[in-house]
Amino acid sequence: MSTQNIVQKLWSLCDILRDDGITYHQYVTELTLLLFLKMAQETATEHRLPVGRRWADVKSRNGVAQHIFYRELLIELGVAPDPLVAAIYANAGTSIKEPRHLAQLIADIDGLDWYSARQDGLGDLYEGLLEKNAGELKSGAGQYFTPRALIKAMVQVIKPQAGELIQDPAAGTGGFLIVADRYIKDHTDDLFDLDTAQQTFQKQQALVGMELVADAQRLALMNCMLHDIEGGAAGPVWLGSTLSAEGLRLPKADVILTNPPFGTKKGGGLPTRDDFTYPTSNKQLAFLQHIHRSLKPGGRAAVVLPDNVLFEEGVGRLVRADLMDKCNLHTVLRLPTGIFYAQGVKTNVLFFTKGKTKDTGNTQAVWFYDLRSNMPNFGKRTPFTVDHLQPFIAAYGDDAHGGSPRHDEGENGRMRCFRRDEIAERNDNLDISWLKDESADHAEDLPDPEELLAEIRSLFEEAMGELEELEALLPAKIGPEV
Repeated sequence: MSTQNIVQKLWSLCDILRDDGITYHQYVTELTLLLFLKMAQETATEHRLPVGRRWADVKSRNGVAQHIFYRELLIELGVAPDPLVAAIYANAGTSIKEPRHLAQLIADIDGLDWYSARQDGLGDLYEGLLEKNAGELKSGAGQYFTPRALIKAMVQVIKPQAGELIQDPAAGTGGFLIVADRYIKDHTDDLFDLDTAQQTFQKQQALVGMELVADAQRLALMNCMLHDIEGGAAGPVWLGSTLSAEGLRLPKADVILTNPPFGTKKGGGLPTRDDFTYPTSNKQLAFLQHIHRSLKPGGRAAVVLPDNVLFEEGVGRLVRADLMDKCNLHTVLRLPTGIFYAQGVKTNVLFFTKGKTKDTGNTQAVWFYDLRSNMPNFGKRTPFTVDHLQPFIAAYGDDAHGGSPRHDEGENGRMRCFRRDEIAERNDNLDISWLKDESADHAEDLPDPEELLAEIRSLFEEAMGELEELEALLPAKIGPEV
């Protein structure tokens, strides 16, 4: 059985839990809590779990006794002696109400072709599950999952090296850290070229991230563990808000790769960081300030940001000017629409290097690559792949700092260069386009009909679910005489 088939089988088990009212996103969390136990058995790492609190112990019980044992197990693992186990199970609980549903889930997981899964890589299996979750509009998990094709391209051009500290301040499910780690291992003979001290650094210190949402951090820790990324005592992804004082704990980095969450700070107000020059409720502008402040001199970054960061006036213009002063913003990649969870959201990748010796005048020119105009309508029918990014990778060149010779392709090409003084004349507006989009109706901005229908169905199901919940509350609220 292939990894893809196993992922589909795992995903289909969600049907078992629908009667318990469990959502897709809750299901993946539920599955992670069980899969950790099973995968510990499969990878001979059960020594990390307390004796008597392992897969066989859960499997050996039946009915109500199994359900009670499992609920108690989750609480105990949340305070386990192993820091990573404790972090993954921190404040964990189960939404499974029916013992028979838990029993069927355990039996079906145990019956999977784990030999094939081990051969293909348990990390790839888990990544496939996360990607499946992100692709379902009902799950709402796309906000934590950056398309892997884009991550691979960003890592390929930024070229992280062994010995460098790599940070993701909005880690999601850990994709950037995992792909960066894989790139380094592929280019250093799987770390065997390094001495003992260097190997220890790579395994325990080289990769660090922070994630605000507890469930997403749980998935990230599981994902990193299955890809043999240890991080510190409690794993490479820390739970916390980068835009609060907690973000100051993140170490200075040689490389930052990230896709900060879209939108404004929840509830309005400003981030509580007191080191930002320009306070703002716009999360992307706040993250951008964190990123260039967190880079070591000469450090480089690749950051996914929506269009509004390129043109927003007021604080937006000040942040962009500050970035271009302190860093060499050498490349902006304009991404196609339809590749993220929110239809119609227009995004870009900003590539920049922090100045080594000065805080002004580091950006002399910015190269723009337009991968948005005259592109397909990406979605389930036309997936976005690394092949679509190959022309950009070639145009970027071999210099990770963006210093390779480049060719301005003129008004009819995708690659253009604009001098810093030309950008200043535009009031530091980086939302620059020149190609005429031949699709007059701009069909790439429209949602895929199937995805739109799925979203409508999802909203209808949610509304019906809320209605059922209200109906269930009425007798208790009003009383039996009604």
